[in-house]
Amino acid sequence: MSPLVARRDDLASLEGYHSPQVPAEVRLNTNESPLAPPAGWPDAFAAEVANISPNRYPDRHAAALRDAIAELHGVTRSEVFCANGSNEVLQCLLLAFGGPGRRIATFEPTYALHAFIARLTGTAVVSAPRDERFAVDLDAAKVLMAEQRPTITFLCSPNNPSANADPIELTEAVVGAAPGLVVVDEAYGQFAPASATRLRAAAGAEGLVVVRTFSKTWALAAARLGYLIGHPEVVAACEAVALPYHLSALTQAAGLAALRFGAEMEARVALVSEERGRVAAALGSLAVESWPSDANFILFRPLGRSAGEVWQGLVDRSVLIRDVSGRPELANCLRVTIGTPEENDRFLTALEECLS
Repeated sequence: MSPLVARRDDLASLEGYHSPQVPAEVRLNTNESPLAPPAGWPDAFAAEVANISPNRYPDRHAAALRDAIAELHGVTRSEVFCANGSNEVLQCLLLAFGGPGRRIATFEPTYALHAFIARLTGTAVVSAPRDERFAVDLDAAKVLMAEQRPTITFLCSPNNPSANADPIELTEAVVGAAPGLVVVDEAYGQFAPASATRLRAAAGAEGLVVVRTFSKTWALAAARLGYLIGHPEVVAACEAVALPYHLSALTQAAGLAALRFGAEMEARVALVSEERGRVAAALGSLAVESWPSDANFILFRPLGRSAGEVWQGLVDRSVLIRDVSGRPELANCLRVTIGTPEENDRFLTALEECLS
């Protein structure tokens, strides 16, 4: 029997990125849409699927889907790249523009997959801390970029897990100072006051890339569909490193069907935003510290109780949220997704019991 081959030395201590999948009646831990797709979506999806030849490979260029996304954003197909969730979009960017001898810049705490996928691709990670409000310090960002010369600088707006959006002026300043690409992860962008896509037409913004997902407001987490809007050369580079036929015909069909329901998506954003305000106000009357949110989740810190104790107490009441307290910058913090009004009521009642 051949000996087992050891994994790469630089991955020996790397743990996978996972959200605990614990049975619970109320699941508010992964920032999904609390609502299923619109009532008309199943029929629209079925009509798209009826046009698929299962014995044939899917359109490797996802032309129809990219055209529909391009129309949504007022760009051309050559500026759109689609993949299996925004995480595969990030992976393709790092395969194309990262690698040994290159580095990325992040501002911590932020979405853990930026650094995680970078390390998978052999890309070094350099970071600067966010301030006490979890905002990016522009001066510190400029110093980091000037000294480290990252090929990709990551922004996350709204930021996960802190939920605050970057002012558009900050994004513009980072784009102007960055030595390489600036990738703005807008997984929760529909909830934010402004999108970085509005900056792409500015002179000197060729290196700006905006990443979006269908997993949140489009209610298609199960379909695994994400995309980027960027310069055609960035799109071509991502296509060069993606596996052949990586985006299934079913995933493309799900996205095409969803894009017919833009008005319904906007109504869901409004509903979740209204509920976010209600939950935030209720947290203000409990023994917790919480931060303002521009996303579909809220970061908070129990006072007088450990995060682990509160998390377990909620699970015991069949309410699952995310324990993020293991990260040094998020000591004793928890993160809750905004759900339906009924789910939010269950969460608030259970949390009050756990804190009392």
